[in-house]
Amino acid sequence: MAGDGQEEPQSVPEALRRWLEWTVQVEASDLHLVAGHPPMLRLHGELTEMPEPPLEAAALEPLLLSLCSPEQAERLSANRNVDFAVTVALGQEVVRLRAALFHAGRQLAACFRLIPSRIPDLAWAGFPAALADRLCALRDGLVIVTGATGSGKTTTLAMLVDRIHALGGRRILTVEEPVEYLFPRRPHSLVTQREVGVDVLSFADGLKYGLRQDPDVLLIGEVRDRETAQMVLSAAETGHLVFTTLHTRDAKGAITRLADLFAQEVQSLIRAQLAMSLRAILSQRLLPGLERGSRRVLALEVLWNTHPIASAIRSGKIESIDNYILTGREEGMITFDESIRQLFRAGRITRRTAEEHMADPTLLQRP
Repeated sequence: MAGDGQEEPQSVPEALRRWLEWTVQVEASDLHLVAGHPPMLRLHGELTEMPEPPLEAAALEPLLLSLCSPEQAERLSANRNVDFAVTVALGQEVVRLRAALFHAGRQLAACFRLIPSRIPDLAWAGFPAALADRLCALRDGLVIVTGATGSGKTTTLAMLVDRIHALGGRRILTVEEPVEYLFPRRPHSLVTQREVGVDVLSFADGLKYGLRQDPDVLLIGEVRDRETAQMVLSAAETGHLVFTTLHTRDAKGAITRLADLFAQEVQSLIRAQLAMSLRAILSQRLLPGLERGSRRVLALEVLWNTHPIASAIRSGKIESIDNYILTGREEGMITFDESIRQLFRAGRITRRTAEEHMADPTLLQRP
């Protein structure tokens, strides 16, 4: 898929259109459709039922299958799950969705996530512009964005890569499952977006063949297996700037998770590779806003790979990394506790939210 930001929208059945229109109208992030339950929205992190009767399996299945191409329907039948992105027409509005169709209790169900029509800007997301500038100025190495599902990792990667794209002069390749944000055409820069299961068989294959396509920047949607992890590390240490994600709670956990994808006897070699190629790890959490129902707020832990951290990675002394982040403020590092304290002091979250998400709530007393 070329990065031209265009995709032909498809029409949807009336009931599904109505639920999706409501999802867009109230600015929910997800729509859940499960037989035996009313349609449910995730609105600013909380599940809310729509004022509709419980869904019937016999009526729900054809609605969901109407969104699938023949290839997607075949994958759903074979694997009992399928993920894909789709652009739909809702009256005069065109909306892009990430669809996850699955079977539960022998019945077809779905979760739809709304993808903004444009890549959000940093201010909207609450992402520090100075941090984005520093990351986008990197010429090579590995940048990992980590966090729980729904913590905004995909959005962060899209904002960073689009910022590089806007600067021009770079060949950017993404491998995603599915492709979510579409990068617009920009002068003197080229983006191609490849979807796992559609354009390429796996993340590892996307990387292997992508390295033959003269890339400067690689965005790999997620590292899930040893082969992909090895190729990500190799690409990062051979002159490419690589962005990817992992599902871990914090920056330290990302290091452990990456090493644990490999057999015990080679983990020291992998840590040595990581110590050399890693540039930064961002760990994200979305916290409830000041008022119930308001948009969630981004808290960030930031690790930069300084000499002490590289030494800790190489030697396997991962437990010391938290302390290096704590004392690395001058190098641009920040702990979750400090990020949350700053959000509280700025009046963006409540004290209760801050205390619930901090390892040491007594830091709130600090001026």
